[in-house]
Amino acid sequence: MSETNNLYDVIIIGGGPAGMAAGLYAGRANLKVALIERGMPGGQASTTHLIENYPGVESVDGPSLSMIMHKQAEDFGTEMITGDVERIEDADQKIKKVITGRGEFLTKTIILATGAEPRKLGAPGEDELRGRGVSYCATCDGAFFRDKELVVVGGGDSAVEEGIYLTRHASKVTIIHRRDTLRAQKILQDRAFKNEKINFIWDTTVETIEGDGKVQKLQLKNTKTGEASEFACDGIFIYVGMVPNTKFFTDLPILNESGYVVTNDKMETKLPGVFAAGDGRETVLRQVVTATADGAVAAFYAGHYVELWEEDQA
Repeated sequence: MSETNNLYDVIIIGGGPAGMAAGLYAGRANLKVALIERGMPGGQASTTHLIENYPGVESVDGPSLSMIMHKQAEDFGTEMITGDVERIEDADQKIKKVITGRGEFLTKTIILATGAEPRKLGAPGEDELRGRGVSYCATCDGAFFRDKELVVVGGGDSAVEEGIYLTRHASKVTIIHRRDTLRAQKILQDRAFKNEKINFIWDTTVETIEGDGKVQKLQLKNTKTGEASEFACDGIFIYVGMVPNTKFFTDLPILNESGYVVTNDKMETKLPGVFAAGDGRETVLRQVVTATADGAVAAFYAGHYVELWEEDQA
């Protein structure tokens, strides 16, 4: 196959739930579709230990659900391409170019399903000790901390859910939150409060992360009193929000001030033939179920765009 002159109907950038759902729907519509993903399929879903709010599935681990979605998209004809997208050229033209480390791909439409990644805490020591006690993925790294004392930073669903998961390995998990109440769903809060291995430190921020080659202690600050304290631990898992993976197309006039892609309810951006879906899109809820719905809608309207494109060329 010639990667530089083969014209696709749809190129999907990103292999999370949104991208794979788009691939499934575009493939079922008999479109010529490729999905470009830089790593393992599944995005954030693949790093989630347990998913139990996906309709029709009582509970499933994130990696398993991700691989099922990947196989479905592939079975319906989506070509899976592994590579890093460097930039998009001619996004406002009828034939758009996706530039990757493997070459140039041409397409009639693009679906941006690039997702989001964990936001950094921004504390001194975070970058230096990443992978040596600093982590953003309990499912990935939890097993390395068997019988250790861990800290989870955050108060939302991810922080509480992954904190609960870490109790499978750790001897103790302390959730540190900058407020005095959690933002997580009530069912998750109840589980955490009932878990004997979980403690809470309220109204507190992590100021620095310290250790000699690995995490050993944290410097904390109370947000109400300003009191400083030190907390010993073996690892810190950070869940303080997400940042959209939109850096490689910041030159396109489709982002809001926070870097998320702005779309209408058809997943259309202001650039004709460029759609977006999933966690990288400006939306009120970022869940697997909303991402897959976005992907299906984006693929549906991308198909309509391709029909008009071909009529115009006839």
